[in-house]
Amino acid sequence: MATAEPVEIDPDVPPSGHGCAECEAGGGWWFHLRRCAACGHIGCCDSSPSQHATGHYRETGHPVMTSFEPGEDWFWDFRTEVAFEGPELVGPTEHPVDQPAPGPADRVPADWTSRLN
Repeated sequence: MATAEPVEIDPDVPPSGHGCAECEAGGGWWFHLRRCAACGHIGCCDSSPSQHATGHYRETGHPVMTSFEPGEDWFWDFRTEVAFEGPELVGPTEHPVDQPAPGPADRVPADWTSRLN
């Protein structure tokens, strides 16, 4: 019996929030945000200290993410390490424009640039 292929992109699933789910839960901070195209999980990018978007891929196997930054609409496939154009996703498609990067502002250390990967 064949197994169903996992959903790689679900355009109808909303984002999990406005910031990195794990950083929010643990009091951390992020540089830029990424959105899982399968389940909407928001994680921090690989330049961020904790790299939660990649961690989400490794934990779940969800291979496609997209930027959650204002003005960016690219997708990334972790398996091929190739960027591509994808479908329009249900909004919001970016964090609030008044939310700074890095963020959140009250948790970003003064030496944040030296902590980037």
